[in-house]
Amino acid sequence: MSDEITYDGAAGADVITGTPVEQTSRISGEAGGCHSGAEMERAARMAGQSDLLDQYARDYPRGPHDQPQSMCPAFGSLRVGLRMKRVATVLSGSACCVYGLTFVSHFYGARRSVGYVPFNSETLVTGKLFEDIRESVHEMADPDRFDAIVVTNLCVPTASGVPLRLLPSEINGVRIVGIDVPGFGIPTHAEAKDVLAGAMLNYARKEVMAGPVAAPAGGKSDRPTVTLLGEMFPADPMMIGVMLAPLGLAAGPVVPCREWRELYAALDCGAVAAIHPFYTAAIREFEAAGRAIVGSAPVGHDGTAAWLAGIGEAFGLSSDRVAAAQNAFLPAIKGALANAPINGRITLSGYEGSELLVARLLIESGAEVPYVGTACPKTPWSAADAEWLAAKGVKVKFRASLEDDCAAMEGVKPDLAIGTTPVVQKAKEQGIPALYFTNLISARPLMGPAGAGSLAEVVNAAMGNKARMDHMRAFFAGVGEGDTAGIWEGDPNLRPDFRAQHQKKLDKQARAAAAQEMI
Repeated sequence: MSDEITYDGAAGADVITGTPVEQTSRISGEAGGCHSGAEMERAARMAGQSDLLDQYARDYPRGPHDQPQSMCPAFGSLRVGLRMKRVATVLSGSACCVYGLTFVSHFYGARRSVGYVPFNSETLVTGKLFEDIRESVHEMADPDRFDAIVVTNLCVPTASGVPLRLLPSEINGVRIVGIDVPGFGIPTHAEAKDVLAGAMLNYARKEVMAGPVAAPAGGKSDRPTVTLLGEMFPADPMMIGVMLAPLGLAAGPVVPCREWRELYAALDCGAVAAIHPFYTAAIREFEAAGRAIVGSAPVGHDGTAAWLAGIGEAFGLSSDRVAAAQNAFLPAIKGALANAPINGRITLSGYEGSELLVARLLIESGAEVPYVGTACPKTPWSAADAEWLAAKGVKVKFRASLEDDCAAMEGVKPDLAIGTTPVVQKAKEQGIPALYFTNLISARPLMGPAGAGSLAEVVNAAMGNKARMDHMRAFFAGVGEGDTAGIWEGDPNLRPDFRAQHQKKLDKQARAAAAQEMI
């Protein structure tokens, strides 16, 4: 009999043992150290994580790159947890990763601590790291402070097979939710939000199936509700609720939720509006609960008309009732669009998941949008938006890379480029006005009459800066480029003779290499 003191029965659970896998094209390539996605994936599969990675591959199909081009994916799930009341977050990963994620989370307004379980090579390979994680959640599990504790494995613990599934599901009434969010399995931080949202919905759905659960703080709606899937501007859920009222419906919680009890209310809906269509794991839980999924969103005239019709169909409402709701809002939307026209060519790209919706609104405002790139994948719930845009002559690129977005911007030469930070930087270097999608476009209402015309002011103001940017570009032409790069007190010490001599050496080497290929 062992004298080991244990908190629970996890020590006696069966442990899944990984088996070596044959090298495939997906994980082929030379070793690249601890930051090599291929090596990390191979290690994770050998550690028994094949089922997890295969599920992620189905939920979040990869694009042209095997690693994210945006920030660390775990920021998405971390942000979801930090926004929830009475939910604690614990990270398990390399210290540098945890430092960066903690810094960014506080930069974006987190007002609580982020837990961290440190490790070294010894604790990682001996399994002591899992024991440390288990000990930490037992110490933190205070029902007076927390409803749930979220434990997140980053890249290294995931690749090493640290088994968060062996953690107890609850301790002292505090729920324990363990997730793996590796950079080599989750393409974007937007999709990592879905990883945690799906895990929480799965836990809450099982609680509902087991028996009665707590009612939401605001009580239960007296009308059937529509759960809204995807983070959005705070005014948008309220606007959607106003548009649902003539149908006899109400807007339910927004998923990801802000507190645990909202998960029950989100599941207790008549239908789910996939405002952001990439929440694959969350949609799987809603479908398991028997809820209908409605794609797209009430954006612009055409989008609102189609969305209200889709909601009416999901609830089995009469066509007359749907038409009455459409007639109540569509004229106001059309008027708002006409009063705030946008004239110009715009390329648009981002990684939030709402890029197609914004493009629809821009086009109905009068803008020409030849290209839309989104880092998110194509799903059945984005099909209607993609088809509408294609009919308007828009090139829609799912899983767009930074290279795709920059090539489109450079090829089209738009009046305005809306995109991520590097796209905006590259556009401004070429004298093209640009706006950062996340801070300046996502932070505005998009839905219904409130969204119509909301983009015109900022977009038209940016395009109006073209002359100023041309003047600045002409004034600073050549500064910081080529021989003038860096800081100089006087003129750079140019030596064209040295440059010409070096170029001759390079040309000679190139001729020798070409001759060698001919032999």
